[in-house]
Amino acid sequence: MFPYTVASSTLPWQPGPYPGVDLQILHKNSATGGVTVLRRFRAGVTVPAHTHPLANESVYILAGEWEESGVVYGPGDFFYAPRGERHGPHVAKNEVISVTVFDGPLTVA
Repeated sequence: MFPYTVASSTLPWQPGPYPGVDLQILHKNSATGGVTVLRRFRAGVTVPAHTHPLANESVYILAGEWEESGVVYGPGDFFYAPRGERHGPHVAKNEVISVTVFDGPLTVA
């Protein structure tokens, strides 16, 4: 058995770093500040181009579709943005749910 488990159905959604983006924190690494989150983008939300200066970001889309640079991505698609590398904007075509891992503190610039 895993030493740490959580049922996402028991966790509250909390506001993310952008309006219309909510997070469920599944795990926080106290040593690195990194987090694993479920992320929900409400339909129609646009997250502007940005960087994460303190963490690499890995994203796996579970549900919904988002558009980036004229390409629509959906369930099963994976993204990786190295620390400090500009990415986005992301446009939620409908509600999008992703599992996202930040290997350091979740900061946005």
